[in-house]
Amino acid sequence: MEIISNDYRIKSVLGRLEMIIDNENTRIGRDPEFDLKLSNTHKSRCLYELSMLFRDTDPAELALVHIEQLHGLKKKLVLNARRVEAHLEAVRAVTEILKNAMHDAETDGTYSQEQFIVREA
Repeated sequence: MEIISNDYRIKSVLGRLEMIIDNENTRIGRDPEFDLKLSNTHKSRCLYELSMLFRDTDPAELALVHIEQLHGLKKKLVLNARRVEAHLEAVRAVTEILKNAMHDAETDGTYSQEQFIVREA
């Protein structure tokens, strides 16, 4: 009975995780309303649940379907990692542009704080 229950729970969590990853892969960088932080929270929760379920499961008892689904998830996670990294790199670039624009606006030819620093020789 425990194997069936655990099997169902693994199937359920794998299904949720796959749905979250597919949604994230589809929407990241395309949907301005997409909440990456919330999606990451859901993804982390599923991965935690899986680690707890697998801790109590003998690998020999894993259904072939789960193993195949895990291989598919691994491929989707590789794509997900690339998309998240590209998104973060874009955020860094925009932040740098804004930082430079603010710096340029502050140094508009008037006095700057650096001019008043006393330098010791």
